Amino acid sequence: MQLQGKVVFITGASRGIGKAIALRLAAEEASIAVLGKSVEENPKLGGTIYSASAEIEAAGGKALPIPCDVRDEEQIINAVNKTIETWGGIDVLINNASAISLTNTEQTETKRFDLMHDINVRGTYIVTKHCIPHLKKANNAHIITLSPPVNMNMQWFKHHIAYTLSKYNMSMMALGWAAELTAYKIASNALWPATTIATAAVKNLLGGDMLIARSRKPDIVADAVWHIIQQPHTYTGQTLIDEDVLRSAGITDFSQYAVTPGSPLQKDLFLD
Repeated sequence: MQLQGKVVFITGASRGIGKAIALRLAAEEASIAVLGKSVEENPKLGGTIYSASAEIEAAGGKALPIPCDVRDEEQIINAVNKTIETWGGIDVLINNASAISLTNTEQTETKRFDLMHDINVRGTYIVTKHCIPHLKKANNAHIITLSPPVNMNMQWFKHHIAYTLSKYNMSMMALGWAAELTAYKIASNALWPATTIATAAVKNLLGGDMLIARSRKPDIVADAVWHIIQQPHTYTGQTLIDEDVLRSAGITDFSQYAVTPGSPLQKDLFLD
């Protein structure tokens, strides 16, 4: 199955998981709306919406770089309108943009709490809101939100309540949209990696090179996305794990995804 003629709208697509998803779907000839705040290179982060777009087109897809801060509804509306003006529709929405701070209540500055909720919760909600009218017109539309199973084990609240709340909100929205939009044949699922993924956030904010060495490449999430969007609209209302998605597709050898072959892997947050 190719995605030629299909339009994929990805937030946070300039680097990391978002870019990996874009490149995987570009290989299937998809048209990608590349949303992100990065319009100038930051050496600590790497990549912009323009450099990502160049890679997408080199990989066989079409790219539309759109500067967009998902905290700003007008920018979201503009991004949706530009996508529709360029390609006429939206078939797949990937809610990938996210902010993280693994801090406890006293250590979490109010502005950091607001940032996580403005991007992770409000931003995801508003992006989806404005994409829904176009997803309703698509054939076998999918919404995929990068968020975890809602695990009520208190260890996931104890050390970083603010971040946990924001990510669980994303998952609950994904499940809610599955129920709300089933009549329109729009699938909605959450997707989360089984292990940490080598991204700028992991390197700069979480565990540095040591954790990167125990991580997988973003390609595993991208491959899982590819398999999800091939499913019918009835494949919906789930909090999926990348490994499980790939196993269901007959893929059981994940060694190719390791940053450091043979290295022990770090289980991701929210997974017991």
